[in-house]
Amino acid sequence: MNATSGPSPAGALLLCRADPPAVRPSAQLLGEQLLLAPAGDGWSVVVPEGKPWLHGGEAVEQVVTGWATALAVSAATWPVVAFWWDRDRAGLTLAAGFRRTVGYTWLADGTPVGEDEAMRTFAARLALDPVLDVQALEPLMAPDRDADAPSRLLGVIAVLGRTGLTLPTGLRPGESPDRLRSAALAHGAEQLEESGGRSVVRAELDAVEAGPLGPYLRGPKARVLGGAQLAAGLPLLLWGCGRRSGGWATAGALLVAHGTLGLAYDRLREA
Repeated sequence: MNATSGPSPAGALLLCRADPPAVRPSAQLLGEQLLLAPAGDGWSVVVPEGKPWLHGGEAVEQVVTGWATALAVSAATWPVVAFWWDRDRAGLTLAAGFRRTVGYTWLADGTPVGEDEAMRTFAARLALDPVLDVQALEPLMAPDRDADAPSRLLGVIAVLGRTGLTLPTGLRPGESPDRLRSAALAHGAEQLEESGGRSVVRAELDAVEAGPLGPYLRGPKARVLGGAQLAAGLPLLLWGCGRRSGGWATAGALLVAHGTLGLAYDRLREA
């Protein structure tokens, strides 16, 4: 795709550095219609339907940043890279645990408008090679008359390919949500919808207990973690609702839910 191919419809892809079974519980808690598919060695891709920004009046960047944050804080052990685009711009957002998100943006014609330091932080948090991978990212931060915004995102995806990322054929930045979903379904993607709270919680607890965070489900560490999630989630939820930002409100609600569930689980197990 080049700069003469016309403006791109709004769309997004969320790349999670974990296999689908680990991503599924957190993605279901978003309460959105999503598709989940493997995307190489140790990666998964979440394909959203696109209605929140097509009909909700909220910018695609805000929506997917909130989703990426919600997924990252609920997982805690793996990061999320959100790629987004609309008719004027395209960019990426990296969310990792409770850290502040990192983003980079290009105009539709490929002109970089992000900060170089943000891209270097992006590489560091994903544990990319500080020499080879950073050198490969540098041209994406320089002017290029032959590169549009979607091709810049493809450049980032190519660098992430060195970590095992392989997107299914047809999942390309710049495509419409309908085309992305059709391509994902053609490759056997799993349909995720909000399911009953009990089954979601059980699936999430099973995934966490089987992983390195198992010790944090009970005892003093669990209570500290639950309290911290509540302390961070309540202000974020109120701020998101006040700004009518569905993405940030979702992130806050998910933090509150996790904090509450964590404290309740610890209390029930102690009873």
